[in-house]
Amino acid sequence: MARGPILRMLEWSTMSASERDALVDRDLNKVITSALREQIAALVCDVRDRGDAAVCDALRTFDKVDVEPSGLRVSDAEWDAAPAKVSAELAGAIDDMVDHIRRFNEQVMTHRGNWSFESDPGLMVGERTSAIASAGLFCPSGKASYPSVLAQLGTPAVVAGVPRVVVVVPPKPGANGAVDPVVLMVARALGLRDVFRVNGPAGVAALAFGTETIPKVVKIMGPGSLPVTVAQMEVQRYGTSTQMALGPTESLVIADETADPVRLAADLLIEAEHGTDSCTLLVTTSATLAAAVEVELTKQIVALPTERAEAAAASLGVNGGCVVVGSFDEAAEVANAFAPEHLQVAVADSKVDEVVDRLVHAGEILIGQHTPFSAANFVIGCPASLPTNGFARVTSGVTVDAFLKRTAVARADENALRRIAPSVIALADVEGFPAHANAIRLRFS
Repeated sequence: MARGPILRMLEWSTMSASERDALVDRDLNKVITSALREQIAALVCDVRDRGDAAVCDALRTFDKVDVEPSGLRVSDAEWDAAPAKVSAELAGAIDDMVDHIRRFNEQVMTHRGNWSFESDPGLMVGERTSAIASAGLFCPSGKASYPSVLAQLGTPAVVAGVPRVVVVVPPKPGANGAVDPVVLMVARALGLRDVFRVNGPAGVAALAFGTETIPKVVKIMGPGSLPVTVAQMEVQRYGTSTQMALGPTESLVIADETADPVRLAADLLIEAEHGTDSCTLLVTTSATLAAAVEVELTKQIVALPTERAEAAAASLGVNGGCVVVGSFDEAAEVANAFAPEHLQVAVADSKVDEVVDRLVHAGEILIGQHTPFSAANFVIGCPASLPTNGFARVTSGVTVDAFLKRTAVARADENALRRIAPSVIALADVEGFPAHANAIRLRFS
């Protein structure tokens, strides 16, 4: 079947302000309908009110799986049977993935200890760092199984020392309610035994409120479908902490004339194949390179399964495309305005620092054509659960930081308090808090 051009071609210098805004705009609120909000809000309230019964009803309705409350938790038999169902090669890959993620997060932890300093003579101030009380991790299992998601979320939670980690995962499609043994292998590698088979939005609600079977947690993490995202937004209204709202995957590659178009095309297809709502951008200073990449994309996309090829075509042609820029300054302008989840820099070695120094908004920055998105998604160890929809402007990928909290600690001796007493009293008086001021005055009257 004949296929037209893959890349939508754009030129930054000729685009109007509204065209530029449209290219970088990925506001989730524009795709979340009021009907979906109402449906998920009702489901969340149902789980809050009826607990396990509502969770089982959601599995029956949305996943076509009949499970009694006693069957929500993955059984010992299912847990013990997982290793025999996973090849030695895949088991080794899981260990490799978890090991790299663990070591990355252990390095992050070395920079997150307790600290203090003497800000005035006799006045010590600082912070103590500790793990959050509990965490609930959602691992999607709709179109496919995503064991890497559990590794990316569970490993930093374990390294952070979260005392209770609960995993919810929908049953594998067509498996009569069973949880994918590959996901269970990741849970086993991390020692996460509390694994529950639950529909996505219902699972989020169950973690937020707790049910007769599923423990309540203080923070919920995990990407998923739009209903899962809406459920996470909904439970925030009841006081449960969640991560940033996550939308479809997105990537951006900055390349110059030195990039290999064969590898470049292959790397553009990595995130583009996720879905027809994904977005992939090539930003290049070379129109000649763009043309060569188009040729390679045409060759490579036909080798993908139909569903993945259609997703890639939409990601590169409708939602994303190629933006030709006149300089690295313009390339950085595009990248920072887009604030991508995934960003790769494929430029001459002598220009890498010049480009990277200009990049301030990205979930990750992968440097060079030996650092493709797929390697980072699975094994490199850097966070791969990353902010989408422009949230890279305000937040970061999931590391141990997502599972840690800091408590300020201070200690003043009498002389230190005496020195700051006039300032405390003046500020208490102006804000109308006499007890604040009196607590100081009575000490030194």
